[in-house]
Amino acid sequence: MTGVCGCCGALRPRYKRLVDNIFPEDPEDGLVKTNMEKLTFYALSAPEKLDRIGAYLSEKLIRDVSRHRYGYVCIAMEALDQLLMACHCQSINLFVESFLKMVAKLLESEKPDLQILGTNSFVKFANIEEDTPSYHRSYDFFVSRFSEMCHSSHDNMDIRTKIRMAGIKGLQGVVRKTVNDELQANIWDPQHMDKIVPSLLFNLQHAEEMESRSPSPLQTTEKEKENPAELAERCLRELLGRAAYGNIKNAIKPVLIHLDNHSLWEPKTFAIRCFKIVMYSIQPQHSHLVIQQLLSHLDANSKSAATVRAGIVEVLSEAAIIAASGSVGPTVLEVFNTLLRQLRLSIDYALTGTYDGALTGGTKIIKEHEERMFQEAVIKTTGRTGIA
Repeated sequence: MTGVCGCCGALRPRYKRLVDNIFPEDPEDGLVKTNMEKLTFYALSAPEKLDRIGAYLSEKLIRDVSRHRYGYVCIAMEALDQLLMACHCQSINLFVESFLKMVAKLLESEKPDLQILGTNSFVKFANIEEDTPSYHRSYDFFVSRFSEMCHSSHDNMDIRTKIRMAGIKGLQGVVRKTVNDELQANIWDPQHMDKIVPSLLFNLQHAEEMESRSPSPLQTTEKEKENPAELAERCLRELLGRAAYGNIKNAIKPVLIHLDNHSLWEPKTFAIRCFKIVMYSIQPQHSHLVIQQLLSHLDANSKSAATVRAGIVEVLSEAAIIAASGSVGPTVLEVFNTLLRQLRLSIDYALTGTYDGALTGGTKIIKEHEERMFQEAVIKTTGRTGIA
């Protein structure tokens, strides 16, 4: 790729010469495999050079991206992938920093192909078990960028779908890479969950849109059947399944907020689907924590429209039934007390015509038939959960 005269080439460090030699004159010829084998052998024999190899590859890739030499960019990423797979030594951390820098560069590109290329490399990296812990590595950028990709609004639907799926795979990679690493426990922090969970729910929410435009089953191959909604559901289930006791609240709160922000409690179909995924994915002993959050959310929405409260109650009903197959524990009394309190409030609303208890001057108009519907939902839930 770069011509170097004999005398100058001999003066260049060996690792640079080995890196240069993996690039063909014509990028369409692809990675020079024999020279790649030499570079890999050198990296394994001299692991202390890995950081320099990574830095040099990073330098070349950034230059090629700026010059729109995308064929060489692909070759550089292929070389990085192979080096990552081959080298698990103590020096890998320094090499990984260069690797992640290059992945970030691709993800920042406006070209969908480069974004997808960077995502694919990150996913491969996420599946590698490193021999040494990473004390200072941060994945904040990747959580933010992959979440943005999950919300892609590209004009071309096929490209939009590919970008969204890449974003979901990227988030799945971040979760797999960090969730079991005690040094990366902050993945469960609200700042990350508030991006990851809504991004997955957004794609779940658009399942019908994707299905309506997908080809007929006879025209669809097995690989093409996968869509953002299915991938998002799998990723969400995996995330929730890995949640420990102390992380449940941070994982569930964004679900509640998403349903609020997008007015998805009525109709309640999507909300029920979400919480069925939640209840069947989390560890059974954590079920009561979800019930408690739903109860708190119902209380927080005491003055919301009756249709919203009814939606929350019906979701609570479905969740409580699933939890009952395990153990709801002390939550039984909480459910009863909360439902009774909400029933009393609803009756008061219907009698006074306002949410503030005054007979006149209320800021919201109470629809008696909606309150009656809510009351029926409460009574039905009480019966279904075996509390009555």
